[in-house]
Amino acid sequence: MSERIPMTRTGYEKLSEELKQLKTVERRAISKEIEIARAHGDISENAEFHAAKEKQSHIEGRIRTVEDRLARAQVIEPGGQPPDAIRFGVTTDLEDSETGEIVRYTIVGEDEADLTRGEISVTSPVARALLGKEVGETVTVRVPKGSRELEILEICYR
Repeated sequence: MSERIPMTRTGYEKLSEELKQLKTVERRAISKEIEIARAHGDISENAEFHAAKEKQSHIEGRIRTVEDRLARAQVIEPGGQPPDAIRFGVTTDLEDSETGEIVRYTIVGEDEADLTRGEISVTSPVARALLGKEVGETVTVRVPKGSRELEILEICYR
């Protein structure tokens, strides 16, 4: 069997909703677009028809991808005792040793990552460097701009 994909309950529910939207709304809408384009006549030179078929291909591909990710999902429920080390689902405050900037990251699954919300993928270089570390430890993380030293200030569940 393929490798399991860790995700939070929220991430699993978002993917499930996306799948429902793709199957019930997007798939039906593109079928109507194809039907309308076919009605315009010769499909060999019909740009609307070819564009609709290409869009249908993208929708079907996304459906297959989401179904696969949901089938391999391993929903991890963070919570319980206060965390003593960084692991999947925790939120941590970090201080950049060079700039003094404090950042807050929550470690989530790949499909859930959104840096604008401070949610980083468990497979990202920063998350991999942080996993298993405790408050007070400093980690060196290689990022595109070089290396950053980050001190772990706090670990909690949000």
